[in-house]
Amino acid sequence: MEEKQHKRAINAWVLYDWANSAFATTIMAAVLPVYYASVAAANLPGNVATAYWGYTTSISLLITAIISPILGAVADFRGSKKRFLTIFMILGVIGTALLYFVRTGDWLMASMFFVLGELGFAGSLVFYDSLLPHIARPEELDQVSSKGYAIGYLGGGLLLAINLAMIMLAPEELTGIMTRLTFLTVALWWFVFSIPLLRVVTEPQRRIQAGEAGQNPVVVSFKRLYHTFKEITRFRDLFIFLVAFWFYNDGIGTIIKMATIYGSEIGIGQTTLIGTLLMVQFVAIPFAFLFGWLAKKIGTRQSIYISLLVYTGIAIAGYFVAKEWHFWALGFAVATVQGGSQALSRSLFGRMVPKSKSAEFFGFFSVSEKFAGIMGPFVFGVVGQLMGNSRFAIVSLIIFFAIGAALLTRVNEKEGVRVAQEEEQALLNSTTAG
Repeated sequence: MEEKQHKRAINAWVLYDWANSAFATTIMAAVLPVYYASVAAANLPGNVATAYWGYTTSISLLITAIISPILGAVADFRGSKKRFLTIFMILGVIGTALLYFVRTGDWLMASMFFVLGELGFAGSLVFYDSLLPHIARPEELDQVSSKGYAIGYLGGGLLLAINLAMIMLAPEELTGIMTRLTFLTVALWWFVFSIPLLRVVTEPQRRIQAGEAGQNPVVVSFKRLYHTFKEITRFRDLFIFLVAFWFYNDGIGTIIKMATIYGSEIGIGQTTLIGTLLMVQFVAIPFAFLFGWLAKKIGTRQSIYISLLVYTGIAIAGYFVAKEWHFWALGFAVATVQGGSQALSRSLFGRMVPKSKSAEFFGFFSVSEKFAGIMGPFVFGVVGQLMGNSRFAIVSLIIFFAIGAALLTRVNEKEGVRVAQEEEQALLNSTTAG
């Protein structure tokens, strides 16, 4: 019975990747960037729409990065990871649904609603990821995390295929309304498929440290954050990994978020742009599972190195994209490593985190992830405006992969796991269940 419940919890947790990936595919990557450039920002000159999209993405991620560690610590103290996940999920669903009202020239409205949706998307992932060490056993982390990404690609890809059919099969005069309706389908999809996690996955046991009972949750959270920062040297390997992740994920995040609008700028047709992204969703599924298997064979870090080497080649090749088949080829290359690099980064971090502080620490993981997302699109926008095109911005990403890989070599995973277990035991000895 216990094993059956364990599997149900894992499947329900994985299904949230299926749910939120619809936002990542249709809103972040495929339909909205093209709609933003061709409709919402149709009255803006040159490549200003590309730059504004980069700035919009940066702003949304900056907000999330600032609040994530604080809310993570609050969630740990209150025992409310699922409640915060629900709040941010609903916020994202509302922001996504409001995109339906964006029409020609409404680029500012589009930016505002996207920021709201992205805040909900990114914020919910802090608490979703923090549940991973609680629902998966240590030996399952790589495989469960990889399964989440694989199922996410399938779910996001299926809805994207439906949305593309809605847009492309509609008469020309109905293309605009059908595009806007796709935003509503994402909101509904996200909400409905979040329900199993909220119903099946149990809230991890709350742990209250000595002297914390009855105190203001925000005050306690800042105290916990201060304590974590004060003793950050104890988590040396975890901290080095966060910095490494900050660098290499900067490049990965920028490629994901800016691909379609970059392709649009250099003359790649809309059918190829969206078709490539659809292809990526389905090609990425077996490769996400493959990286979970590869981590078992050669180790998690070594598998991440392979993905970063491929990304370096993609960044260099991106400069030379001139024909539509080039874009298809690069898309295939991205599909081979996108899920694996992210899934294994999540599971590697999860190993080195004390379970009782999982939301707090995944808040820091989110900060690392979001600040990477801030710098990449911002640099992309600035370089694009300075150079008059965005090709040099693509090449500049290789420095992030190189620095990230170099720092990753300095991470001692076994020591990081030992410190996390030692901290967890100390917390258990000094706290009470709430």
